[in-house]
Amino acid sequence: MTETHFYEPSRGHRLPHDPFKAIVAPRPIGWISTRDRGGRVNLAPYSFFNAFCDDPPIVGFSSQGRKDSLRNAEESGEFVANLATRALAEAVNLSSAPVARGVDEMAMAGLTPAPCRLVAAPRVGESPAALECKVIRVVRLADMHGEETSNFLVLGQVVGVHIDPAYLKDGLFDMTMARTIARCGYRGDYAEVDHLFEMVRPQSG
Repeated sequence: MTETHFYEPSRGHRLPHDPFKAIVAPRPIGWISTRDRGGRVNLAPYSFFNAFCDDPPIVGFSSQGRKDSLRNAEESGEFVANLATRALAEAVNLSSAPVARGVDEMAMAGLTPAPCRLVAAPRVGESPAALECKVIRVVRLADMHGEETSNFLVLGQVVGVHIDPAYLKDGLFDMTMARTIARCGYRGDYAEVDHLFEMVRPQSG
């Protein structure tokens, strides 16, 4: 057995860069669009994003600090998770810029706001897929000692799904055609889905 480089995060990793985000990778990108009470649109990517169950379908993103996406989701009770792809990677990155509250990142990135069916926030018209979500819970995360952190988990139930039919092949969503991207470690590392392999789950007995 190979001896490992072991460290306790609370005591430091003794490496040039924190490896946590590189180990927990690739991570789906929640490209979250919201709308504030005044109708202003916000768009931002979150790499702490994932699906948590499928019946009902629930997704969530974690915000470090009370950012606009969190505030808008709390106020409106809804958000949209847009699929981030290789073709839209530059727009995804641009929408991560720290701009003033009220700046429309969708317009700033040259994207088209497309109407949703069941939520007021728009989706990214150029994205191959989008999930309309209703907020079911916002949780302020705490550590193992019960101390509250500055991180907030926003959980939303998916109430509507948009799929560009060009990305459906034999009734299946083709993520290799969409070229879905994911966040990796370190500062600017991303992955692109360009091929898949299949493993069938073993049957019991």
